[in-house]
Amino acid sequence: MVVTAETIRKTTNDPLVIAGRAYSSRLLVGTGKYKDLEETRRAVEASGAQIITIAVRRTNIGQNPNEPSLTEVLPPSKYTYLPNTAGCYSAEDAIRTCRLARELLDGHDLVKLEVLGSEKTLYPDIPQTLAAAETLIQDGFKVMVYTNDDPIVARKFAEMGCVAVMPLAAPIGSGLGIRNPYNIRFIVEEATVPILVDAGVGTASDAAIAMELGCDGVLMNTAIAGAQNPVLMAQAMKKAIEAGREAFLAGRMPRKQYGSPSSPLGGTFF
Repeated sequence: MVVTAETIRKTTNDPLVIAGRAYSSRLLVGTGKYKDLEETRRAVEASGAQIITIAVRRTNIGQNPNEPSLTEVLPPSKYTYLPNTAGCYSAEDAIRTCRLARELLDGHDLVKLEVLGSEKTLYPDIPQTLAAAETLIQDGFKVMVYTNDDPIVARKFAEMGCVAVMPLAAPIGSGLGIRNPYNIRFIVEEATVPILVDAGVGTASDAAIAMELGCDGVLMNTAIAGAQNPVLMAQAMKKAIEAGREAFLAGRMPRKQYGSPSSPLGGTFF
């Protein structure tokens, strides 16, 4: 394959742009489930992530001055915080949580919206999520929204003004990988905003597949925090995201039903 100057340019200067801000890393990571804040810090640093999610209901970012704060080990001056509404099962709870995050973080308006509909599957409640997204957007928030892998629903979220759409690959925390690559590809093909796989990634190959499908990034937490060696897994995920993106930009070879020799048959010496 001929490597063009345009391909080289894309792979060396290919930022993820969300809400008008460019990021060199396409890996977004969560900050929960680690054994302590030191392990959290080491894993996040190893991942190379620049955007980190904060479960406002479960993470101390100033609510309790008597306990260690995440801001001490992962300062908001270095990372873009992405407060999320994890654990919310209604639009009202999600809206309230986002407003609390904005107050705690001095007007911060970039948020991850998720409104769950089932404690067993942790699948999103789409009507409640749509309602919350509409209110938050009107309230000046920049909403990155967790949703299912329905291309029609994904398009609705983009059209209403969400700055990124984040379809699940599999249930949250399951580690099952990309269960429906066809729907993810459909979502990517129609995308007018960044598409990031959110939930279900279990290992580095899952992350690479998401990127090879054309996703703009991947958000994960359990896949790193739940590994036997979270810091090493964070490094693996960083490499997988980069490799998957480069493979997508390079354009894979066509699939063929039968074998095809690597060397040309014509012009042989004997």
